[in-house]
Amino acid sequence: MAIVQSGGCMIRVGSIVIRVDGPKRQLIISSATLDYVPRDDSDADFVMLRPRVGNGPNLSLDMHASQAPIPPRIHLDLYAEQQAEEVARLLALGTTEIHWDKRPLDADYVILTDPEGNRSCVIDAAQNGQKC
Repeated sequence: MAIVQSGGCMIRVGSIVIRVDGPKRQLIISSATLDYVPRDDSDADFVMLRPRVGNGPNLSLDMHASQAPIPPRIHLDLYAEQQAEEVARLLALGTTEIHWDKRPLDADYVILTDPEGNRSCVIDAAQNGQKC
């Protein structure tokens, strides 16, 4: 997503930064979830991931202990053409499903949390006619 400003300059999301307690564990889950790979300029306290193929924002894992507010102020919406299969795959990677009493019965999303409390919603893109 890029926004063109009046002067012709563009601004876009370059990286989504997530604070983590254990970057190695998060690296495994995030890489497998999104098919991202570490960039060469990563180190032990800050790992920047990029899409293995194609374009997309970077995902940065910043080792910095913090408490995740409940509900979180931000989360990722992950679009999946085969939602049930993707949710099962992510659960096998170590995520946990969050059951929310306000979730509509016909909701097109499943809420997951990783071991550190970072949440994401797996959206049924096929139900909405969207592409991944």
